[in-house]
Amino acid sequence: MRKTVFAAAGMTATALFIALAPAAEAGQHGRTVRVQGAYGRGYVHDRHVNRQPGAVSVSRGTQTNSGYGVASQRAASWGDGAYSGSASRTFNNGASANRATSVVNNGDGTYSYNASRTGYDGDTRSVSGVVSRP
Repeated sequence: MRKTVFAAAGMTATALFIALAPAAEAGQHGRTVRVQGAYGRGYVHDRHVNRQPGAVSVSRGTQTNSGYGVASQRAASWGDGAYSGSASRTFNNGASANRATSVVNNGDGTYSYNASRTGYDGDTRSVSGVVSRP
């Protein structure tokens, strides 16, 4: 039970931080880097960001010349007393993991939260509940 309260407090703090953070410039930007080394070694890395009022998403990927690679995505949205965030990572071999979090201000001094995580082994864990504002 104690774990749930601490997890909720952390999620609530994250949601409040994002809601109170200064507004960033809206728009999209990205970058791709290609590195070529000796003996055919090298990699390509890209990162793209899409930032809008009340939402942001980031995708990144790295692919080596030897066939190893990883892709990750993160997204968050907030507004009207709610926060929602997610993240995922997938490797070339098919292994993947993801997580999702949501927090809602119920308007009566309480917050509802829901968080889930799926690991590389496919095991999913989730927690949800309601906490009161101190």
